[in-house]
Amino acid sequence: QLQLVESGGGLVQPGGSLRLSCVASGFALDSYVFAWLREAPGKEREGISCISSSGGVTNYADSVKGRFIISRDNAKNAAYLQMNSLEPEDTAVYYCAVDKNFCIWPVFPYEYDYWGQGTQVTVSS
Repeated sequence: QLQLVESGGGLVQPGGSLRLSCVASGFALDSYVFAWLREAPGKEREGISCISSSGGVTNYADSVKGRFIISRDNAKNAAYLQMNSLEPEDTAVYYCAVDKNFCIWPVFPYEYDYWGQGTQVTVSS
């Protein structure tokens, strides 16, 4: 059974950093595009980053470009989102998702069939 499990969320002060992880089980990640999406209170779910199956292509939303870094380790069947210089506007539930498509911007949630359960990130002083 294909499963994605996120971890690493929490409460952080503005300017701080967090690293989200997403580990896959039940399938090998190396042929899937990986994406991170988030859903803030009262807002629609939005794609914030994707990475190609090989890791050679990455894309970011303008709102996180230069602050967030997506990466993957196919040997560990995992992907990561390093989040730096966090702002209160980054507060949201963060989801990882995978599918056999391409890392093309923008990322639309409907393009992804497999999702993790989400992890809460709260940026507040």
